Amino acid sequence: MPRRIAVVGLTGSGKTTLAQNLAELLGLVHIELDAIHWGPSWTPAKPEDFLARTSAVLQADGWVVDGNYSAVRELVWGQADTVVWLNYSFPVVMGRLLRRTIQRTVHREVLWNGNVESLREQFLSTDSLFVWAVRGKFKYGRRYRSLFQDPQYQHLQMIELRSPGQTRDWLAGLTD
Repeated sequence: MPRRIAVVGLTGSGKTTLAQNLAELLGLVHIELDAIHWGPSWTPAKPEDFLARTSAVLQADGWVVDGNYSAVRELVWGQADTVVWLNYSFPVVMGRLLRRTIQRTVHREVLWNGNVESLREQFLSTDSLFVWAVRGKFKYGRRYRSLFQDPQYQHLQMIELRSPGQTRDWLAGLTD
């Protein structure tokens, strides 16, 4: 049974939801890298602070980390035993991202450190998560395929899930 799991995938793919479900199912700590990285007013943590904070939370006996931050990948993956890649189709991810963004903005959902998403930022800005998703679709596909072959990560069980149904089946299999 995995005890140190990293969940990666495009913005909006469901990393946090899967990580929360996995942590609850397996009795592990859930670590959301966005909560460590983003300070008030969407101020990113200094690289050395981000690395130190991430290192500190990884001291738990078992955990599920979600996020794609290359600045801490070596640290997280170096201690992980499993990486789960949510490699869903682009329409699935964009649909999920759209629903999530509308829900967060309409309800003024408070995220990490008091941050709140706005419709203007998400739909009319180069910092939009939709822009990130478009850019990331091709970048992450090539990058993760390469990383999965990297000798420094051969200790990891690599799991690529290509649809929400496949993810549900995989989760159900963990409890069998």
